[in-house]
This record gives sequence, C-alpha cells and structure tokens, in this order.
Amino acid sequence: MGDKGDTIDRRIGEVAARQHGAITLLQLEEAGLGRRGTSERAKKGQLHRIHQGIYTVGHRAPNLHTRFMAAVLACGDGAVLSHTSAAVLWKLLKPIDGPVHVSVPSATGRKSRRGIHLHRCLSLKALPTTRRHSIPVTTVARTIEDLEGYVPPRLHRRAKRQAELMGIHLDGIESDHTRSDLETLFLELFALHRIPPPEVNVKLGRWEVDFLWRSRRLVVEVDTWTYHRGSVAFEDDHARELDLRAAGYTVLRFTDRQLEEEPGRVAVDVARALAEEVSPLVG
Repeated sequence: MGDKGDTIDRRIGEVAARQHGAITLLQLEEAGLGRRGTSERAKKGQLHRIHQGIYTVGHRAPNLHTRFMAAVLACGDGAVLSHTSAAVLWKLLKPIDGPVHVSVPSATGRKSRRGIHLHRCLSLKALPTTRRHSIPVTTVARTIEDLEGYVPPRLHRRAKRQAELMGIHLDGIESDHTRSDLETLFLELFALHRIPPPEVNVKLGRWEVDFLWRSRRLVVEVDTWTYHRGSVAFEDDHARELDLRAAGYTVLRFTDRQLEEEPGRVAVDVARALAEEVSPLVG
C-alpha cells in the first residue's frame, strides 16, 4: 500500500503541472493537504504563497505564465486574463512591467488584490474568451478592442499589426497601419524637427522609393508589417537598394517600430545625412 504522503504529493503535482506550477488552497485541500499541512510546507519552502489562497509548488521566482495563471486563479471562477496581460500572452506586445490584468463579472464584489489590476465586466458571457497555454484569456479580437484607449496609440497599432502578421482576421476591427498612415507619421516627424519635407512615393529608375530629398540624393525607406511578406519582396528590397546606391543615392532604412518608439533618433539620423556633403557623380 502506497504512502499517503506520496499520494498527496502526486495529486498536488498533477494539478500544479496543469496550471504552470500554481495551485489554490481549495485544490490543496482536495488533494488531501489540510491548512496545517499547507502552512508547514510553506515554512519548509515547498509551497510559496503568491496571492491570498494561491501558491506555487517549488517556484520561488514564478515565470510569466505562472504569474498569469496565479492571478486568474486568485480572482475565482469566470476570471480571465485581459488587456495588456492578454496581449503579452498572445505575443501581440512585449512583456510590460506592472500588475497582471484580469477581467471578472461586475456583480462578483471581488476586491482588488496586490499585483492584480481588476477589470469588471457587465457579463463575461458576452466577453469572447478562450484558452492559451491553458490560461483563460480574452480572444485576440477582444484583447485588441480592450487596448484601444487604454494604451498609447503606438501600442494599439502594434498589437493590431502583430495580429495581422499572425494571420488572425479581426472582424469589426479596421487596420489603421496603412502605408498612408505611416507616411503621415513620418512627415509629422520631419515637420516637428524642422527637416525639409521630402518627395513621397517617387519613381527613381525602375523603383519607387518612399521618401526622396532629390538635391541631397537621399532616399529613406520604411519597412512596415508588409516587409514580412516573403522572400521575393525581400530580394526586391535589396536589389532596389543596390541600384540606388550605384546611382549615387544614400539609402537609409527604418522599421515602423523604430519610427514609433525612437522618433528622435530617426530624425537625427535623417538630419545628419541631409547635412553631409553630396559627392559629385563620376561619369
């Protein structure tokens, strides 16, 4: 006959394994470990309290998935990961410092917990949810909808762009990361830094370039999310750059992310290139 302690450990291990190492006090009790046993194991470092009534098994430094699961478990039945935390789980955004965002039904009366930002919804039945990595979470479309007006516009645009890159169709959510949107952003940046306006979408030989300062023989290209459209376009981009350089043009290339996150550095780089002497063409 097996040892009772071994049976309890096995049950705890099975539950925690399904939940990224997190487990509730109720689940510990259902596995056969009473409150006294829980307290003793916590003192020994076998369990680590992460929220009231929520522990991790053998984890002193829980990873991101453990933190997300623990926060959802701490908020009870019907709770789901949402907002920026959901965006991180879906890989629409990079990890963001701060509390874990969880949505719960508004009528629950649950109190906010340390390390958790609680969002109350009139009805979670109307809230599109699913699971990712076994964690209850809002769908990609709902996540992006929740981000609008909640995060800076650049992060909202990035989340939508990442969803598009993942091939996720967003019903009812129009993509605003069009070429014209990016051109507007770039032109506003130039005006802000008093950089002479360029020609836009200009034909040079067999190629069309994004921005051109003709007298300074400077071309700026911006790689949008469509930059990831395949190997043929990748080769075209490089062939175009080689032709332009051979014709005596300086070519600067920026990603849309650089434009959104480091506009000052982009402006300085362009201004520096415009200030450089233009070498006369040979032949």
